Parts: sequence; C-alpha cells; structure tokens
Amino acid sequence: MDFSFVHVADLHLGSPLLGISARDPELASTLATASRDAFTDLIDQAIAREADFVLIAGDVYDGEWKDASIGLFFNRQISKLVRAGIPVYSIRGNHDAVSVVTQSVRLPAGVVEFPAKNAKTEIVADLKVAIHGQSFPARAVPEDLAASYPKPVPGHFNIGLLHTSCDGSIGEHATYAPCSLGDLVSKGYQYWALGHIHGYRELHRSPHIVFPGNLQGRGVHECGPKGALFVKVKDDQVETERIIVDRVRWFDVGIDVENCPTPEEVFAQIELQLQDAMSSVEFSAFDRQLVFRIRLQGNTALHNVFIRDRLEIQDDIQATLHHLGEHVWLEQLKIETTDVAAIQANSDHLLDPMDLTSSIEAISATSEFHEHAKAIFAEILRKLPAGTSESQLFPVQEIDDMIAEAGQFLVTRSAAKGAKAS
Repeated sequence: MDFSFVHVADLHLGSPLLGISARDPELASTLATASRDAFTDLIDQAIAREADFVLIAGDVYDGEWKDASIGLFFNRQISKLVRAGIPVYSIRGNHDAVSVVTQSVRLPAGVVEFPAKNAKTEIVADLKVAIHGQSFPARAVPEDLAASYPKPVPGHFNIGLLHTSCDGSIGEHATYAPCSLGDLVSKGYQYWALGHIHGYRELHRSPHIVFPGNLQGRGVHECGPKGALFVKVKDDQVETERIIVDRVRWFDVGIDVENCPTPEEVFAQIELQLQDAMSSVEFSAFDRQLVFRIRLQGNTALHNVFIRDRLEIQDDIQATLHHLGEHVWLEQLKIETTDVAAIQANSDHLLDPMDLTSSIEAISATSEFHEHAKAIFAEILRKLPAGTSESQLFPVQEIDDMIAEAGQFLVTRSAAKGAKAS
C-alpha cells in the first residue's frame, strides 16, 4: 500500500468581496481572482506531485451561480487532473448543497460526486482504497451524517469524506452535520478528510482527522497561511504536508501608540511592527498580496487627532504600507485609542447629565438607537447594487464599532468648536 492524494476543502469559488468593494475598489479588483489563482496553483501542484487522486470536502462554490463562468472554470481545472490520470472525489457542503447550487455543467468522467440521499462507498481497486462520503441535500443539515457512514471495508485504506462542524469546531462556524471526535475515531477509518472549518486543524492522529482549511482567506477574519494537504500513505503510515497556495494573506495587527507623541512616530511604529509580521511570509513565483487591518491602541494625546483627521491618517498609513512593498495594503483602520486628557478629567468625575460623552454613551446603549442605526444602514443598502447584503457591508460585529467612532467624532468636533469660540 503506497499512494498519495490531495485533501482540499472550502474553495468558495465566486465568493464576493462586497464590503471591500465598497471601501476600496482598487483593492477589491486586486483580490478578485485570488481564489481562482489559488485553485489553479493547487491543481498544477497535484499533477506535478503525481497524486493518485484528489478529495474535495465540500463548498466548492460560495452559493448559486450568477452565470456559468464559475462552473466552467472549475470544470476546466479538474479536467486537467482527469487528463493527467488523477480522479476527483467530491461532496457538497452547506454553501453548495444540492438545493443551493442548482446549476451545473457537464463534468469529466473521472469526477465522482457523492449523493445527498445517503452515504456511499467508492472503491479505488488498484490502490485498495475505500472512500466513503455524502453530500449535503440542503444548506442546513442538523443530523449527524457520519453516524450512517458505512463500516470500513476490510483490507482497504478507508477514508471518510465529510463536511461537518465536528465537536462544535471551536465555535468558528455554524453547526452543520455535527459529530463527535470520539465517534469518528471509533468508526475504524484510517483518515477523515473534513471540510467546513476555514482554519487548518489536525484534530487527531492515528487515525488522522483533519480540516485542511480553505484555499484562500476571504477577509481579515481568516488570517494566516491557507491551502490544502498533500497526504502520503505507505504501509498504512500516514504523512501530511501542507500545500500553501493563497494569493492574499490577511493580518489583524494592534499597534500600541501610547509612547508616540506625533503622527510621524505612529507611522514609524507601524512600519517597524509590520516588518516583523511580513518577515514570516514566503514569496514564490508570484507576488502574494498582504492586507492589514490596523488597530491603533493605547492611551494617547493623539486620540482626538485620529478621530478628527481619520481619512488623512488612513491615507498616510496606506502610504506607509506601500513603503514596505508594492503589494502591501490597508484593509481598514480601527481607532481603539483612549484620550489621556479625558481619562484624567474623569478620574473623579460624577456623572453629569449635561456631559456630552456620557449622554452619547447612554443614548447609543439603547436598543431604540441600534434599531434606528440599522434603518439608516438599510436605506444605504437600498441604494447599492442588487445582491449586496447588510451582513457583508455592515457585519454585525462592526456596527458597535461604527457607532462608537461616530460618537467619538461628535465629541471631538464639539470640543474643537468650543475651543474656537473661546
């Protein structure tokens, strides 16, 4: 028993970048082909490494196609595998479930998609490999699919191909096809090729139970190297190697500016800290795009300057990033600093109903205010192109940040007007 295969999941071909498109069209254009380029690279590497087969553990597509171009792209790439004598075994996940992606193109004969009605076993006779899998019939699959997977085939290397939130999967994604790690271990398979979780996770060895992560991070919530797994099996011994193919690498970096008395020193601190983050990034034949979310943090007298001159500061930070490299970008600037003077003034301050800061905090904490803010966002969305969703342009976790920044801006402008009047 001596063979190799590629384990990949969560391609999310066709995934939109609507939030980025609204904030920075130039950056969105740069990132638009990242997922496709990553998949093309993986196909080429699978052929170069002479893999015996490829496993795809769900979510090839991000959802229903707008047109056939994304399906034709996928077909073109896996046809290269089939022509090279490398068959493909695939299941559908929650994003490309049978009821979600209803369109299709004619795939080559060397591609096997497991059915959604029940689990099925495919035998690779010349390698003595048994692959067990089941596709998602719909986006929401609350039952444990693994429980009904067939018993292992004796004398074969058994692989379970499964899209799942195994053991809650560290709370990263919605719960679909839940199962326990113990149940997978006791199934008797030698390898579980999992999908659904976008970060690389090796849950167990002997048997190997692994999430390879997605091929390409889709935002700052998906930082770190992304790719697939190259798996070598010899005499039942399993070795795995990560194949990193992402074209865009995301970073979420906090910058402590407490000891930076001027904006110029803030920019210098950013440049220094980002050089350290970039030192771990490998570049090959292509220029990997590096995209940073910068969080300015700490108690600083510059707090009001950051709020008042946010756009200018943001442009200067982007210029600083381009000093580090042509392919270094700012995804978003988050101002999380606090005003030293305000903290000192409020150290023994009793709540004053006429205090603007206290009033803003009290108002913004109410559910009525949040509902009003959402109504404003909805009106903005109504004027944007069809297909843009609130969750993509205004993620729930960022609404509070936007409200807080708006409050800070109001306080700063009010203070500035008061100073001019005096």
